[in-house]
Amino acid sequence: MHEGEIRLEGEVSSRPGLTVPPERRRIGVVFQDYALFPHLDALENVAFGLKGLARSARRQRAAELLAAVGLPGQGNKYPHEMSGGQKQRVALARALAPAPRLLLLDEPFSNLDGDLRERLSHEVRAILKRQGTTALLVTHDQNEAFAMADVVGVMRRGRIEQWDSAYNLYHRPATRFVADFVGEGVLIDGMASHADGIDTVLGALRHCPGCELKPGMPVSLLLRPDDVQHDDDSAMQAEVVAKAFRGAEFLYTLKLEDGKQLLSLVPSHHNHAIGERIGIKLHVDHVVAFPRADGADDSGPRRPLGDQRTGAGPRSPSRRWAASPPRRNSLRREACEVRVSPRRP
Repeated sequence: MHEGEIRLEGEVSSRPGLTVPPERRRIGVVFQDYALFPHLDALENVAFGLKGLARSARRQRAAELLAAVGLPGQGNKYPHEMSGGQKQRVALARALAPAPRLLLLDEPFSNLDGDLRERLSHEVRAILKRQGTTALLVTHDQNEAFAMADVVGVMRRGRIEQWDSAYNLYHRPATRFVADFVGEGVLIDGMASHADGIDTVLGALRHCPGCELKPGMPVSLLLRPDDVQHDDDSAMQAEVVAKAFRGAEFLYTLKLEDGKQLLSLVPSHHNHAIGERIGIKLHVDHVVAFPRADGADDSGPRRPLGDQRTGAGPRSPSRRWAASPPRRNSLRREACEVRVSPRRP
């Protein structure tokens, strides 16, 4: 570490010139590839990190944790005899065995299939709550982050853009990057018509609480797929250029007359063909607008207009976890830092 410091429960774990040895930090780790010892059975893997206890006490603690993670009576199985989900449970039990002050989870579900990943993420959250263990999860899967975390931090280039609840990240993004990064949506151009209204090509929005707009101010308005509704009676028409079936809904990509594209979630009984024109209207419950400088680079981080929340901007927690930024589905995807706080007695 070149600057700053890391504190855990008020104690310095690392700073320039000082590094507490790993065995004294009381921090557990669950790895992406499980990292189980192949020559040890599940019970012995869990008991491996327990020091200073009699053999019988170590085995009892390991058996209790295997039961806690949903593997009672399976301590005699070796890693090659277990499924991916079972191995991840053993890895979690091993990390919890020494009662760590903090548990780090490094993309622990990335090797699992989608259904198992979602189910196990909910189960792990419940286990951590029961054990009263604070956890820090690093993931590129937003659904996983939202399912597990009490608080989520979105990182960009090694710095935290916003540290907030999943709800606020989606509905109250603190910066333009977070708006683009979290969930699906587009930014469209608008113009302030008065202190509490924005005019767009899709119509006027008259409820932007606290926006403090000046007439003629150019803005960028965030539209989520659920903000754009299908309406056969609407005079506003858009062309269907792509569609994705999601069971109960279609996610339509729509093109306006000016070429701007929008996303819209529509019940799946409205099955429209590519190239068909459909009626749409806006129904925006959470108006999020960003200042826009015409002719300037619009990609940098900017604060939303008039966000009245306390501490709405990016926060800087004492813990940071950097990851490289992959790209996927044309939206920027960088690491989500997630904290699962222990349940208070």
